[in-house]
Amino acid sequence: MSDGVLTASTTRRDAIEAWFATLHPGMTVALSTHINSDGDGCGSETALARLLAQRGIHARIVNPTPWPAMFNFLLGDDIDEASARGAAALDGIDALIVLDINDIRRLGQLGDKVRSLTVPISVIDHHVAGDEPVGQLAISDTAACATGELVYDIAITLGLEVTPAVAQSLYAAILTDTGSFRFSNTSPRAHSIAATLLTAGVNPEEMYRRIYAQVSVGRLQLLREALSTLQAEPELGLSYIAVAAGAMERFDVTSEELDGIVEHPRSITGTRMAMFFRDLGHGKVKVSFRSTGSVDVQQFARRYGGGGHAKASGALLTGHLAEVQEQVVADARAYLTGGDTATA
Repeated sequence: MSDGVLTASTTRRDAIEAWFATLHPGMTVALSTHINSDGDGCGSETALARLLAQRGIHARIVNPTPWPAMFNFLLGDDIDEASARGAAALDGIDALIVLDINDIRRLGQLGDKVRSLTVPISVIDHHVAGDEPVGQLAISDTAACATGELVYDIAITLGLEVTPAVAQSLYAAILTDTGSFRFSNTSPRAHSIAATLLTAGVNPEEMYRRIYAQVSVGRLQLLREALSTLQAEPELGLSYIAVAAGAMERFDVTSEELDGIVEHPRSITGTRMAMFFRDLGHGKVKVSFRSTGSVDVQQFARRYGGGGHAKASGALLTGHLAEVQEQVVADARAYLTGGDTATA
């Protein structure tokens, strides 16, 4: 493979060096990511924690929601995963590093604490900045396939060792955020980085089994119920699906087990926009948006205070499932017929 493909851009290298100059051996830093952390968030955090340790910096993972069980294999005795302590785990830190988001609202219950912090806050992310950015310093590039790609660049720019454990975390980040190298953000560089991670000791079959081939019976039962709500409007290229409040408890499934459900409506032939409505109860509904072709769902999600990527975004809305679904579906119809879809 070409060394040129693997070399970080000058812009990224400069940002990394400026960011790292603010960190020093002996510091304690907190790492955090968005609510309901995913493979990119978890993989980026565990990889960065181990990379920082090589320079004598202690990293403490403090997430707004519990660590997903499916990514427990990324943790180890060397990782300080302190999310269960909540905002109190941010006491006594020298700096905060937020990964895979750049909107403080996506830090959930940690948001108010983070707003009050007086320590340096930096951001490592590949999304478009939200309405309330988290920190003052940033390593940010929307061209990166995953935040894990930027963490990989930190390793190579600073001459840090990509150990088997670091490689496994980075592979999990890139694998999940590219949809197993299926999504449009899958670049030649993503494949080149993945190749180096395989060389560093990652077993791709084992990673597939751990991430995609260990579903519970409850997850399949919930999927069956969700599929019964499937609606498709082929003339518009619109498809959507929903999960009612209480379904997760009835089937004893966790939030991470909902990952991928939105891909079922998106897979329908001719679909340009797919939506997954999840009733959280207490008058809150989470909506996941996915698209194909030129439809920009990040632009669409922003009207509800959400965001993400052009082809994968989300938002949290206030209201009951039926009324939220009715409103968002009506807006989606207008969006798909109104000609305001931007090229992704």
